[in-house]
Amino acid sequence: MKYTINEIAKLCNVGKSTVSRVLNKDPKVRSETREKVQRVIDRLGFQPNRSARAMRAGQEPVVGVIVSKLDSGSESQTLRAILQALQAEHITPLIVESRFEAEQVRHHFQLFRERQVNAVILFGFFPLPLEIVREWQGSLVVIARTYPNISSVYYDDEQAITRLMTELYRQGHRRIAYLGIQDSDETTGKLRTQSYLQFCRSHNIRPNSVSVELSAESAYLHCAELFTRPVDALVCATGRLALGAFKFSQQSGRVFPIAYVGYNELLQYMMPNALSLDFGYCQAGLKAVELLMRQLRGKSSTEHYLVSTHQP
Repeated sequence: MKYTINEIAKLCNVGKSTVSRVLNKDPKVRSETREKVQRVIDRLGFQPNRSARAMRAGQEPVVGVIVSKLDSGSESQTLRAILQALQAEHITPLIVESRFEAEQVRHHFQLFRERQVNAVILFGFFPLPLEIVREWQGSLVVIARTYPNISSVYYDDEQAITRLMTELYRQGHRRIAYLGIQDSDETTGKLRTQSYLQFCRSHNIRPNSVSVELSAESAYLHCAELFTRPVDALVCATGRLALGAFKFSQQSGRVFPIAYVGYNELLQYMMPNALSLDFGYCQAGLKAVELLMRQLRGKSSTEHYLVSTHQP
């Protein structure tokens, strides 16, 4: 649970200003009062909201951004929107990479504390334990995953695949294969694959899927596995996989409709007839900064925002 200075003051039976003076090491506070307040602060692990303090003082806050992979096309689109929004607010970003490792997130939190970072935007595209996320006691927004009492911006992974499958089905395709990401990626991988399988069950389609690493080369190398059976359309979990599928199509001489999640200008140029779905990556970045700014300005309520998808 995150505590405020007001709540610490009530627990100590002192005024809010007394707690502030203890936090600021004011020598005028009586020693017994200081010790009483400090004991409560230590017991609860309370950390002052430096971000709100910085905003009130007219200082330029620093926001830490923890991305999963800097070379991810989708995360790059979101990060670009975040940086533009932070720049507009005169906020300095500090960008680090988790590489899908929980301990790296813990390490970055410690780094941010040492450097007095005011707030954090965390990309949560992998199973990240709640206890690690809660180690950051200040302002925080998580992208791609929801946690209790922590503001988040998340995507509709299941609906995205359903929309692509529905359109291909409407066009008359019944032998729809799926090129997905390994389940270790809980959102882009597991949730999207489950959505494909659920659609197949509900529409009496025989599933034909393979899970690969998040790279065009991996998609290209494994695409042939799908074509050991008849295929008349292919859904790809990401644009990067669609790029590998396109290479396979070109080199194998097989012609089939390709659908994928995410908007990519290069892919649109190479595959103008492909069915794509704008997943709202830029929208997510802008909304994450919006939610974070509310926290920096003192709003403490938790907010969750579902990013909308649309066809470009």
